[in-house]
Amino acid sequence: MVDLSIFPSGYIETNAFLLCDSERGEALLIDAPHFVWDQVEPVLREKNCSLAALLLTHGHYDHIGDGARIQKMGVPIYGHEADRQFFENPERMRPYVYPPDIVLDAMKLDHVVDEGTSLELIGQPIEVRHVPGHCPGNVLFYFSSLGAAFVGDALFAGSIGRTDLPGGDFGTLERSIQERIYTLDDATKVFAGHGPSTTVGHEKATNPFVSCA
Repeated sequence: MVDLSIFPSGYIETNAFLLCDSERGEALLIDAPHFVWDQVEPVLREKNCSLAALLLTHGHYDHIGDGARIQKMGVPIYGHEADRQFFENPERMRPYVYPPDIVLDAMKLDHVVDEGTSLELIGQPIEVRHVPGHCPGNVLFYFSSLGAAFVGDALFAGSIGRTDLPGGDFGTLERSIQERIYTLDDATKVFAGHGPSTTVGHEKATNPFVSCA
């Protein structure tokens, strides 16, 4: 049985997602905004779980702020090659960070994921889909057994990710959403990097920015 905890954290309330399987004693963390480890560690202790992996949806500073801290504990990091520039040199985002004087620590990718990558972690099959447009390396992690997709900043409830940051492009994002997110089952729960969750079906029917192809 996998329990999901959501931690809005960091300077702009970026969502991190902790999936714990107490029977296995293992957990996964999806995205790592600044200060999130201070919230995650007590939950892991309470559920008697160790952190098996950190999955990063993309390399923007607000999603990776605690990544280096967690990696130093021996936790492997998964992310897309196209955002390696941000993981390994987060100072590239310095002109866009808020507040402007925050600490940006570099990390290394232990495992590179891409479109079609299949993972099995904490006993869960995970499908990776590449959804660029917000940034070059945005990916989603789809857990079929949970009916859940963790999409980073590609799609929000009633909105989409911004495309005015380095590597962003609206046309690319539109295609990514139509071809990689809207093709999931309508009942799939969509967990975004900011704000509340939604479903694929709801966004296909009501999202004002990207309609069905």
